[in-house]
Amino acid sequence: MVDVILIDASGLSRTLQVPEGQSLMQAAVSAGVRGIVGECGGSAMCATCHVYVDESFADQLPAPLDTELEMLECTASERLPNSRLGCQIKLSAALDGLVVRLPERQQ
Repeated sequence: MVDVILIDASGLSRTLQVPEGQSLMQAAVSAGVRGIVGECGGSAMCATCHVYVDESFADQLPAPLDTELEMLECTASERLPNSRLGCQIKLSAALDGLVVRLPERQQ
């Protein structure tokens, strides 16, 4: 299991224990996390799973694909250098303790 720490826009923190191989978006939606919608089901087609990845984990994630970069242009909240789509983050032991912040809004 991989621990993921989600911090919402108000600063409230929640830790999820997630099986390896699951996407961050799938884990958040399954756990009923408010602030992650995942409208497209994980196809990188909607940007409603936009998150801000803690800088300390930036080097541990693969570079975003062009499709993810295109969708990040359409986020409802400000796109930052550490913006990623949760559906494109596959959780692994290397990401144990991953910290992500949720934007104020997804739509």
